[in-house]
Amino acid sequence: MTETLGNELFPAPKPSDADRQRDPTTGLLPSQMLREAVAQGREILSPQPIGDEQIQPASIDLRLGEAAYRVRASFLPGTKASVRDKLDQLSMHRIDLTQGAVLEKDCVYIVPLFEYVALRSRTSGFANPKSSIGRLDVFARVITDHGAEFDRIRDGYKGPLYAEISPRSFSILVRTGSSLVQLRIRRGSPPFSDTALRRLHQEVGLVEASPGTLSAREAIRDGLAFTVDVAGDQQSGVVGYKARRHTDLIDVDRIHYYDPRDFWEPVYAHRGSRGAGGIVLDPHDFYILASREAVVVPPDHAAEMLPYHTFVGEFRVHFAGFFDPGFGTAESGGAGSRAVLEVRSHEVPFLIEDGQVLGRLVYERLITRPDKLYGRAIGSSYQSQGLALSKHFKKFATR
Repeated sequence: MTETLGNELFPAPKPSDADRQRDPTTGLLPSQMLREAVAQGREILSPQPIGDEQIQPASIDLRLGEAAYRVRASFLPGTKASVRDKLDQLSMHRIDLTQGAVLEKDCVYIVPLFEYVALRSRTSGFANPKSSIGRLDVFARVITDHGAEFDRIRDGYKGPLYAEISPRSFSILVRTGSSLVQLRIRRGSPPFSDTALRRLHQEVGLVEASPGTLSAREAIRDGLAFTVDVAGDQQSGVVGYKARRHTDLIDVDRIHYYDPRDFWEPVYAHRGSRGAGGIVLDPHDFYILASREAVVVPPDHAAEMLPYHTFVGEFRVHFAGFFDPGFGTAESGGAGSRAVLEVRSHEVPFLIEDGQVLGRLVYERLITRPDKLYGRAIGSSYQSQGLALSKHFKKFATR
């Protein structure tokens, strides 16, 4: 008998010694601890007041400062240089953001952020674009002085934060105070194992899968696998959306404002001779797709979508990889929430078929349950979502 992804068929793993000895002070900082760090002026600081609306269940929104620098190329400072040192070499011109400014697609910009950090020993950070920004195909990542990695703030770092921003499909309008990236803070080095993930799935049911889609071995290996839905809505046949190539710009602070047809075209399922759904990704086009599975992030955990691996195909999945505590949970009004996938093919056309594995989620424990969860109660935009564009667009009505 095939062992499927349904959690009722997972044997409950026995707790390991590492699980029994888990340090209760190790893990991600929840909302109340982030708020406390801000209030006490430690670890997360800013010359401008940090509002409570910036505090998310397991992260904090970072704001653009007063200027952007157009640069000739993306870069990492490396261990021997600051970001300012690199800007002296690569900056082409300075752009004032205080009255708003356009960041052109296919260009690279560096923006000093209002927030900076003074991390303690055994404390590190990692960043991601906000969900709405990833769905606009904006490549946004955080860099630090003397940093050798994108989106990683090393243990004990004290200094400024910068956003590297490169719009890919649409030019965008931003201004001082716009939030494009978010930061999580981690205490210690909490262990991650597939055994712990299997146990969590057994207890909670992290995904609600179609029967027989994945075996248990496939489902949890270096993270929790999810598959793509390109069978589509039976009524409309729509499986996703593809960004149009020549459009107007998008103001990142406008909500439910734009007509999606001006920026996106629907993608329809292709039915093969045996009825299987699939689509061919055109090189360098950008697609919004959705997972087949409903995803759950329990209140005491957060999740991150791993970058694609080349052994599953020549494409990139998901620019914005954070899933907050409470995403997809019934208590937060999110039962049935699916993962929305930002997909870009590289070099060659690539066929994606219905039920194909497109990515993996890694779950990480919070130090304690946050005092607010992802969902409608805090104004979250994507709870209970299916296939959905970013919050900047009105609802896509098929004709």
